Amino acid sequence: MDLNVKLTILERMVEIYDRFVSEFDLACEKYCAHCCTANVTMTTLEGYRIIANLEKTGETRYLETIARKSHPDRFMPRVSINRMADICARDGDPPEEHLNPDAGPCPVLAGDACPLYPARPFGCRCMVSARNCGETGFADMDPFILTVNDVFLQHVEHIDAQGYTGNFADVMQFLESDENRKNYATGRLGVAATGLVANQPVFVLMIPPEHRERIQPLLTQIRSIQV
Repeated sequence: MDLNVKLTILERMVEIYDRFVSEFDLACEKYCAHCCTANVTMTTLEGYRIIANLEKTGETRYLETIARKSHPDRFMPRVSINRMADICARDGDPPEEHLNPDAGPCPVLAGDACPLYPARPFGCRCMVSARNCGETGFADMDPFILTVNDVFLQHVEHIDAQGYTGNFADVMQFLESDENRKNYATGRLGVAATGLVANQPVFVLMIPPEHRERIQPLLTQIRSIQV
């Protein structure tokens, strides 16, 4: 699939998700940055979109900031979400993941504001809460939103099935290389780089029985995207 087509599909998915989540009463607002951590993951497609946006706005200096301020113990996934779903569907044992909750804030966060906000990763976009996380210590998320988040994350990876998933900082540093971006754009990435894991298509969606009927309209919208 052509890269521009993938990016267009991603934009349409963001629009669908934003309409969906706008129907909920959420506490999230500007300068509420409790979920803006160094442990966010994303796909290479999302990373490419962010860098394209930085180049468009002339703010590529943030790439140096990411490299300089990345936490050494940031979360690095051992498998992608689609691989995890596949393993679980086959009654396998997924690898144990290490996540340090004290890894600190996102390396680009400044004054509790995100300079990448319009093109932020889906992992950031879908972290919503009905109550202020600073008061509760956790995100108060409707179970159906959690299911929808998994389904959207799985579809984003599906679109980027020839790419990688990794920590935000690792994906951005990988794509900072002109050669890596060119190889990605032409589908010639090859073996996953250090800190990144290979994406794969959707084999099974993580939808609990109680949400299967309710989620159908959203699935129809996603599958009806035409470019």
